[in-house]
Amino acid sequence: MLKNYFYIALSVLLLSSFGAKAQDSRVQGRNQETSIEGLNFYPNPVSNGKIYIISKLSLDKEITIFDVLGKKVLQTILNSRELNIAALSPGVYIIKIKEGESTATRKLIVK
Repeated sequence: MLKNYFYIALSVLLLSSFGAKAQDSRVQGRNQETSIEGLNFYPNPVSNGKIYIISKLSLDKEITIFDVLGKKVLQTILNSRELNIAALSPGVYIIKIKEGESTATRKLIVK
């Protein structure tokens, strides 16, 4: 009986250590995204069909917007601050902004 408890405890210990390693690698993967310094976009939620995207470097930005199902609904290169999104239906979107080698992903709400 004591052997059974020992084997059960050992199994639980081994399984929990594998789970911790999987979680650690997921956190490291998320940290690999280099964020854009001084990135800000407004207004969010959007109600007028335009958003303004600013950053410290003010380089050209590659903008990609996805719906909640992951379908790409807009892709453009932005060389100013203003982005027209009037063609988007009201809803929740994911906006991916790439500037130089840096990338940022945020939630965008369109009213």
